[in-house]
Amino acid sequence: MYRPEFAVLGAGAIGSILGAHLARAGHSVVMLARGRRAAQVRNAGLCLKGLSDFRIQVPVLEDASRLAGAQVLIVAMKTMGTREALEPLRGAQVDAAFSIQNGLWKNDQLVQVFGADKVLGSLANTSGELLPSGEVLFTRNVNVLVGEPAGGDSARAQHIAATIDAAGVRAAAVPDILAREWTKFVGWVGLMSMAVTTRCVTWRYLSDPDCAIVLVRLVREMLQLARASGIRPGDEKSLLPLRMIVEGTEQQAIAAVIEAGRHFKQDAPEHRMSALQDLQAGRALEIDETLGDAVRRAQDLNLSLPLLEAIYHLVAALDRTARAHAAAKPAVTLA
Repeated sequence: MYRPEFAVLGAGAIGSILGAHLARAGHSVVMLARGRRAAQVRNAGLCLKGLSDFRIQVPVLEDASRLAGAQVLIVAMKTMGTREALEPLRGAQVDAAFSIQNGLWKNDQLVQVFGADKVLGSLANTSGELLPSGEVLFTRNVNVLVGEPAGGDSARAQHIAATIDAAGVRAAAVPDILAREWTKFVGWVGLMSMAVTTRCVTWRYLSDPDCAIVLVRLVREMLQLARASGIRPGDEKSLLPLRMIVEGTEQQAIAAVIEAGRHFKQDAPEHRMSALQDLQAGRALEIDETLGDAVRRAQDLNLSLPLLEAIYHLVAALDRTARAHAAAKPAVTLA
């Protein structure tokens, strides 16, 4: 039975980036993964390239029920199947748990398993891509934010953030994590939707004026949802220029998005949203727990957000048709 300092649930791009850096810094880490990815990590270790270039062996558990506990549990898997993945961990002695997943429901899932006193809020403005070889391309290292959902500072949030930051993945503790999570989600909905519909790298669709119009209007609908939920999203370190989208005219907001595209082209030209990576690889998208959750929240508040609802159905259709197309491809036979 394992009880490491850090247990990382999900060995995709971001989970691998965090696990590899923490292990390299000398912390005890175990990766909770299954199937092909578990075999890759077990056989070849966690291998990063891009912003970091190293390989390190890290223990892997396919049976999460063997985890006795951890000082910190980091949930870094895709949102689909999170309930099932957390169930074997109900008996684990976890001192603190946080999720860097997309969406707003993630903290509730952790509370149901570990209790509210164990759960921190978090978001990751950090990007990478899991390549077919098993290597991870580390493309963006801005910030992993951690904080108490009820607000305010805490020693545990400060310690966890400082440990991750010292390991090489930029991180900080913040007193307003709930507003920050909403801020990221508002921007993520716009970026993810445009990435999936255009199938382009991030800078290219941000730089397109027609995409910028749709993105601005979608983000403004999401901001209505945030306000109706009692949240005022901020702008600091957001993926998008939310302040201009909120306060400027539509033309000013569009110009600000196009300018953001210029910065992405300069600073992260290879950046692709993980949803686009999944779509192009024929993997299922995390739609119901993100876009679908936002639509249901709006309905519960009797809030009319027609563009959000239309985008939700469009992305769901793209997801199904892309996976159906991938499944229908004939197998390649070597002579």
